[in-house]
Amino acid sequence: MKNKLSVFAKVFLPVLLGSVGGYLYYTLIGCNGNCLITSSPVRSTLYGFFFGLIITDWKSIKSFFIKREKRS
Repeated sequence: MKNKLSVFAKVFLPVLLGSVGGYLYYTLIGCNGNCLITSSPVRSTLYGFFFGLIITDWKSIKSFFIKREKRS
């Protein structure tokens, strides 16, 4: 159970932090007008989401969804 929780945190915590970071970037640094990323809070949050998705540990994601066979 503890192993599943730590893998869950490794997978979803970077995505959540990236989304929050994208929204904070919009509110604190964002511009008015023609900026592509910061012109909308949704777009800025999605960019943060995808950045968090990129930095996740992909080996943990694979082990979270695919059970390994035990060797005897």
